[in-house]
Amino acid sequence: MDPTNHRGPEEHDRTGEDTGRRRQSRDPLTPESGHQAPHQSRTVQLVSGDFLLTVNPVDGSEIEPCRPGEMPAAPVRHTAAERTERERATAPPVPPGPPGPRLPLLERQEERERLVRLLARGRSVRLTGPAGSGRTALLNAVGDDCADLAPDGVVRLSGYKRTTTDLLYGLFEAVYRSPLHRPDREGLSALVHGIGAVVVLDDLELGGAALQELLDATPECAFLFGTTPDVAAPTADSNLEEVFLAGLGRSASIELLERVVERTLTDEEANWAGDLWFESEGLPLRFVQAGALLRQRDRLRTDPEAFDGYDDEAADTPFGRPEPADVPLPSLGEGAAPAALLASRLSEAARDTLHFAVALGGELPHQAHLPALVGDTHADAALGELFLCGLLSPAGPRYRLAAGVLAQLEASGYGADADVRARTAAQHYAWWSGHPSVTPERAVAEADAVLASMAPLVPGDQAGQTSAAVLLARSAAPAFAAGMQWGAWEKALRIGQEAARIAGEVGEEAYFHHELGVLALCTGNLDRARAELETSVGMRGALADKAGAVAGRRALALVADRSGEPSAIGRPPSGDEPPTARHEDSVLPPAGVPAAMPLFPRKVAEPPTLISRQAPPAAAKGAGRLGARTAVLRGARRNLVAVGAGALLAAVLGTVVTLGATSGSEDPEGRNVTTEQSASEDDSENGLTADEPSDDPATGGGTTDGSPAPGTSGRATPSGSASPSPGTSDPGASPTSGSPSSGSPSDRPTSGKPSATGRPTKPTPTDPTPSEPTPSEPTPSEPTPSEPTPSTPTTDPETSNSASGPAESATASATTAGPGPEASDTTQVA
Repeated sequence: MDPTNHRGPEEHDRTGEDTGRRRQSRDPLTPESGHQAPHQSRTVQLVSGDFLLTVNPVDGSEIEPCRPGEMPAAPVRHTAAERTERERATAPPVPPGPPGPRLPLLERQEERERLVRLLARGRSVRLTGPAGSGRTALLNAVGDDCADLAPDGVVRLSGYKRTTTDLLYGLFEAVYRSPLHRPDREGLSALVHGIGAVVVLDDLELGGAALQELLDATPECAFLFGTTPDVAAPTADSNLEEVFLAGLGRSASIELLERVVERTLTDEEANWAGDLWFESEGLPLRFVQAGALLRQRDRLRTDPEAFDGYDDEAADTPFGRPEPADVPLPSLGEGAAPAALLASRLSEAARDTLHFAVALGGELPHQAHLPALVGDTHADAALGELFLCGLLSPAGPRYRLAAGVLAQLEASGYGADADVRARTAAQHYAWWSGHPSVTPERAVAEADAVLASMAPLVPGDQAGQTSAAVLLARSAAPAFAAGMQWGAWEKALRIGQEAARIAGEVGEEAYFHHELGVLALCTGNLDRARAELETSVGMRGALADKAGAVAGRRALALVADRSGEPSAIGRPPSGDEPPTARHEDSVLPPAGVPAAMPLFPRKVAEPPTLISRQAPPAAAKGAGRLGARTAVLRGARRNLVAVGAGALLAAVLGTVVTLGATSGSEDPEGRNVTTEQSASEDDSENGLTADEPSDDPATGGGTTDGSPAPGTSGRATPSGSASPSPGTSDPGASPTSGSPSSGSPSDRPTSGKPSATGRPTKPTPTDPTPSEPTPSEPTPSEPTPSEPTPSTPTTDPETSNSASGPAESATASATTAGPGPEASDTTQVA
């Protein structure tokens, strides 16, 4: 087939003598060329629950909420004709070649009637028998007998490597018609709860709580399970009927052998069959294989060159080729384990097919793939040879090696080249599953063989094995997703992710993580979805894969929306980096942080906003220590954090109170305040302005509403003084505020300018007022206020603040500043 020519199946129909064989060899699913042409991207949209899933093989699947108008219609039940057609399509294909003999059910009539009676009463039955006991044949016969018992008919399922979820979705697809719609688990439970059918489920691998979950979800169904004794038993309250299936009797076994050979056995062959019955415990499969051995012996007796493989092996024996009449019966050991001997007498294509089956763990590729794998255009006929020999058994829509055959072939050396065969199969399936002509339904039917070809390559010992597994998983996973076989989809993704990790293919590993996250989101596992998607986004971000990263972020946003938590996309990894604009204003501050303080500061610096409240003049009577405290509080910044602001206020307040308590005894001269000591513009940084009122409104220092009086220019005049002229001292100092003042401002250093509240301000050596004298440097003879004078009484700040009038208040306000340089430096440091 030319990969670039996308012909439909109808274009392959031809007339002629070998139309069927040519159609099989030119199956659109089977390549004829070893070169792969560029393929178009195959995207499929389907609805999963209330999600709209777009399967994108390139960048990863995209998922979004499905709009109400785009929701599919409610599923509709299949009609009887549709159920019959679907059952025919899902049955294993008829092997090519001459048909084999029809084998009857021997010694199974009693079990058959009992099973039908139990199912007619609505009871579920568990049929347990060893592998090769004929369970599948009995189940098919009982299913035919129960065709008219239930309103939804008979549903046939395979439990081979299937979970409870897989079986529930398989039951839903068998009863309902809902294209490209996969209901969520709640919707599925509601739909299967009303199904009334007889479900024939072969190769069950579930037991215990998993089996009970299946029964509880389908109360209107009657199940007929076929399983082996090694499967876990059901729970005690499952109400399952148990039916055990044993082997056939001696006479029935010999009769079955004669039906397979299609002739009467000789006495020697009957004795050999009796010994085989004792050895195999009457398992029907052993007698089907023994009948194949007798047929091969008959052909050898008539035509010694009938089997090339047998002739080659016989030539190496010390006895040479046997004569036609001297072909002996197989030994008892060969009759009990006949796989190797049967395979040696098959065609070369059939033996190569067995090599691939062993490499795939017992899974047999579909007959349409055998010509490409084996390299023989007629290799599809090998399936018929293997089936007639009893080496295959049906498993759902396909075939696999019969019970015990895999171990027998491995012991005979068929697994020596398993790695090479598995890699060849993986490369073929990677080409085939990614081809646009292959539908998702066809890929799903071949899922077991595809997965089996990936498993032996991880971890791979040879170079290139893991890369082949990555390529196959990358091609097959989207097809499994589009076919809504999500059990196979998850297995392919996990194998591909591990193979990509081992091979070091980071881009492919990111793709598998993304798909696993989307799958987890569809199944409702939000924690798993978040972990997988975050891993994928991180990898793709490192690779600068913008398209893939965007798809991952969209899926992550949907996970955050469904989980009810704020999305982590756009948030900084630490508190040092600002968030994005869409999350910056929506984040609430934690407890203990003022609401005005943003959790993450903006990059653009905002000018500080000062908040100052001016007290009325009546509060001047409480000046002193309390006045200093309120002055500091008025200069607090709005955006300070609560803890830092408290610590800063405590430090400033302690310094101010200490200076106010000790300044009266340390420097008697510091009680005279002149008009030169006024507030400056620099004080606005700490909340101290030159527009604040003085303590005595009568002096003209301020108005009653706290604003400065006209003509004062904002300068504070000490209370208790009638505006002395520059350079003069105040002879009328209050005796209660300290010792008499001495000296003039020009004789003392001006280390700080007191404000109207008594808080010292920073010195302003530059830009002096032209009309005011510049303070001179202190002379060395002047004493430095270091120790308090014993003769100077120290007034309690609290007593002074409460008993003093306007004059005392002004003096106490001036005392808090202090003219000494030590006091000024201390204030600046604080």
